[in-house]
Amino acid sequence: MSEWQVKRLSGSLGAEIRGPVLGQASGDEIDQIKSALVEHKVLFFPGQSISLDEHVHFGEQFGRIESHPNLKNPFTDHPGVFELAATQGGIADEWHTDITFEAQPSIMSVLHMVKCPDVGGDTMWTSLERAYAELSPPMQELCESLTALHDALPHNRPDKMAVHPVVRVHPLTGRKSLYVNEHFTRRIVEMNWSESRALLDYLTEWVKNPRFTLRYRWTTGTVAMWDNRCTQHFVLNDFEGERVIQRVTIMGDEVTGAREPKWEPFVRPGPMSATSRHDRQLALYLKAQGKGSNQPEQLTAAKGG
Repeated sequence: MSEWQVKRLSGSLGAEIRGPVLGQASGDEIDQIKSALVEHKVLFFPGQSISLDEHVHFGEQFGRIESHPNLKNPFTDHPGVFELAATQGGIADEWHTDITFEAQPSIMSVLHMVKCPDVGGDTMWTSLERAYAELSPPMQELCESLTALHDALPHNRPDKMAVHPVVRVHPLTGRKSLYVNEHFTRRIVEMNWSESRALLDYLTEWVKNPRFTLRYRWTTGTVAMWDNRCTQHFVLNDFEGERVIQRVTIMGDEVTGAREPKWEPFVRPGPMSATSRHDRQLALYLKAQGKGSNQPEQLTAAKGG
């Protein structure tokens, strides 16, 4: 790595690395990239010329890869690659961590910028470790005691759900991160829906603080990789023309919370009413997990008066 040029890109996360040829990387180089990813959380390798098979092979050296569980590629037929094109709705312009609606979500993502506009279409990342660290101690303690329901509603699959801790611990560093996002997180499990909305609104805005973020200007051929266990990202929809990315996703994350949840899941007791809809999804999830619900009639739609 002494022959590589490594440039930090912000105070919180991100580094640009020149030198390695990712299509040929193996052995010690892969170990060095892993170490750099732990340190910087997001890495960029400009000027790569990488084929689909090389892209997949590179990703396989970091873990088990899978194509996207809900979305299909618009142009490319390859089982290990997930492709997004702007003209096909492929602009992820909400802050998110990849695939948190799975019980074992994404560990990391490796993206190849195949085509990008001359101006615009940058991507931003934020450090969830930094966002957690700058919360007040009372807020940290509250968040560590909670879990949240995530779903695939943005992919028209609200039935695909998982519950994860609001604060998770990185398996390699032991550092704590906030683990909720505006794209996939629906509900704080242990709070009523209005309390949940207030806390989630605060946390999902908090992680966007500029002190925690990095903004990257793409060039065609750049390969980026990021740690989904401690970051979120966001695509700026400020461009015209086509923007095509191909992504390899390393799956199989085991999400460990900072502590066990302190309270039981909350589904509002009492007779069904118009506002029962706010508890219905959580009740369905609990029923599917065999945890029951203290209000089974909430699983059917409430009728207006």
